[in-house]
Amino acid sequence: MDKAIQTELEAAAFRQLISHLQQHPEAQNIELMILADFCRNCLAKWLAVAAKERDVTLDYEQARELVYGMPYNEWKDQFQLEATTEQLAAYQHKQQAKNA
Repeated sequence: MDKAIQTELEAAAFRQLISHLQQHPEAQNIELMILADFCRNCLAKWLAVAAKERDVTLDYEQARELVYGMPYNEWKDQFQLEATTEQLAAYQHKQQAKNA
């Protein structure tokens, strides 16, 4: 496969992932971290790093706005729920297993 076409396909898939996450704010970041070991904030960090590597101005907060589709604080106020004791325990267990 041509490298440019591969990059276009990967970019399209990434845009679809971002759109899907924006359409499903009920999928909490803690749940994503437990299940997939990444969340919306991770995506934003990866975007910011990729921008920096290419000398593109995009800081973490700007990247979060791209990922969340709005300023992070607005998303947090509207959609983020307090993590349950069970979620925190599952996340802690996953982190301990990962670091073992």
